[in-house]
Amino acid sequence: MKITVIQGPNLNMLGIREQKIYGGMKLEQIHSQMRDVAKQSGFEIEFFQSNFEGEIVDKIQECYGESDGIIINPAAYTHTSIAIRDAISAINIPTVEVHISNIYRREEFRQKSLIAPVVAGQIAGFGPFTYHLAMVAMIQILTEMKAIQQQKKIEK
Repeated sequence: MKITVIQGPNLNMLGIREQKIYGGMKLEQIHSQMRDVAKQSGFEIEFFQSNFEGEIVDKIQECYGESDGIIINPAAYTHTSIAIRDAISAINIPTVEVHISNIYRREEFRQKSLIAPVVAGQIAGFGPFTYHLAMVAMIQILTEMKAIQQQKKIEK
């Protein structure tokens, strides 16, 4: 089974930008830890980062038929992108939204997620560890889906 991790704008600057908010870990360090969890759990994992909304939409659409689940940090697009929301909704793949900071403790404009209503769940505010929690959640979701599919095959 395959999980695709999609990272939005400015996340390529982790470890450099606003360390008091986002911490000192670089994106590649986060991805390395996620890769280890995926390997230990028998999952394939792919990473994608873009600062461009259309590229993120394209990647979400590419996941249809290619990935079993998506972990996405839409970053600033969380609060503005109907296009990303619609792409997630269109492909109907289990998706977990993540945010390094607690968006509900930040500026008012960051406290509204257009993405949250169309994902399985949202994890926010635990720093880089948020991604580990998202991996655990996604692995659980996909494992449960696989068990349900197997049970349906047995019942037929």
